[in-house]
Amino acid sequence: MTPVVLLGGLNVVRALGMAGIPVIIASSKRRRPSMASRYCSGVIELPPIAERGAVVEALLHAARRFDSPVPLFYDNDDRLSLVQDYRAALAPHYALLLNDAGLADALVEKSRFQALAERTGLPVPRRFDWESLASAAGPVLAKPKSRTAWDHSSVRRELFGGAGKACIFASGREARARVEALAGDLADQLSFQEYVPGGDDAIWSFHGFAAPGGEVLEWFVGRKIRTWPALTGDSAYLALARDERLVALGRDIAQRLRLAGIFKMDFKRSASNGRYYLLEINTRFNLWHYLGACSGVNLPQVAYDFLTKNQRPPHAEARTRHRWLSLHYDWRAYRELNARGELGFAGWLRSLAHFPMVYDLFSWSDPMPFVRHCLGAIRSAFQRRMHRWHATAS
Repeated sequence: MTPVVLLGGLNVVRALGMAGIPVIIASSKRRRPSMASRYCSGVIELPPIAERGAVVEALLHAARRFDSPVPLFYDNDDRLSLVQDYRAALAPHYALLLNDAGLADALVEKSRFQALAERTGLPVPRRFDWESLASAAGPVLAKPKSRTAWDHSSVRRELFGGAGKACIFASGREARARVEALAGDLADQLSFQEYVPGGDDAIWSFHGFAAPGGEVLEWFVGRKIRTWPALTGDSAYLALARDERLVALGRDIAQRLRLAGIFKMDFKRSASNGRYYLLEINTRFNLWHYLGACSGVNLPQVAYDFLTKNQRPPHAEARTRHRWLSLHYDWRAYRELNARGELGFAGWLRSLAHFPMVYDLFSWSDPMPFVRHCLGAIRSAFQRRMHRWHATAS
C-alpha cells in the first residue's frame, strides 16, 4: 500500500493508522514519541527545519525509494511553508494538493490574510494599523503576522511570555504602550484587531478537505472547551459539535477563496451579537484530525484517497460523543482558571469524567509513544539532577 511521508506528529500518525495507511515520519528529531507508534512504518532523518535546502534534498533523496509519487503531509506553519516554497522541486516526487502561490502565502502571512478577507468580504474582526491603534477604545487582540519559526520568535518570548498565540489588551492605547515599552521593532511583527468577546467555548472551527476550485468534499465542526493560556493559547480540551450555520459559512468561504486540499477555519462566536467571526485559515494537517477520525470523519484518509485514487467520499456526519484531551495543557488551564476563582479542583475532575476520551499522547491501543515520552522525561530529569550535583560538587 502506498505510504504517506509525514512532516508531523502523533495525532496525524494515529488518524492515518486508523485507516490502515502506512506512515513514514520525516523529522530532524531522532526519538520522537510518534516514531514508537505501532502505525509508524519507517523514518526519514532530516536536518533541522531551518536548513531548508538541506531538508528538501533529504526528502528528494528519500523519494527515490518509491516507485511513484507518494503523499507528503505536514502539520505546522514551518513545514507547510517549506513545502509551498519548494513545491516545484517536490511536486515531481510527492503527491501534493496546494493552493495557488498567492493564496497560499496570504493564508500563512496573517496580515496579508486580513487584507484578503476584507477584499473578499469575509466576516473578520476590524483591524487597526499601528498609527490608528491608540484610537481603539475597546479590547484589542495582538497576534503575530506569521508563526513560522514561532517557538524561538521574539514576539512569543517578549510579549506573550513564551506561551499562547496572541495577547489581549484592554484598549489600543494599552497595546501600543506595552509594545513600545518592550521593543519598538516588535510592532512590525504584529497585527492588531478588534477583540471578539467570549470564552474558550466560543472558539469554533470548521475542518475540511476541498477539491481544486473550493468544493468541500468532507468536513466536521469543532469547538474548544479549554485552552492554555485561556482565550489565546494551545488546545487543551476539545469536542466536536454540530452547527449547520457554521457549515454553510465555512463551505461558502472555501468556495469564494477557491481553497484546495486540507484546511481548518478558526471562528469565534461573539458573546455580544452571536455572529461568527473568522480568525484565520490554516491549510495543514493538525491534532483535530485524530478526534475527527475517532468520530467517523477521517480527513487525512480523505486527502490520501483523493491524492492516490482521485476518490471522493460520501459525506458522513461526525459523531459528537468523543472528546480530545492534552493533560499537559489542561492541567495548566485548570490552574489558571482556579487562580481566578473560576474552576475548582472537583469541577475540573467532573469535566474530565467523560467517555469516550482520546488523548494527545496516551492510547490503550498504541501505548509505546507514551512509554517513550515517559522514559525520555525520566532521563531528562536524571540528567538535570546530575548536572546540578556536579555543579554543586565543583
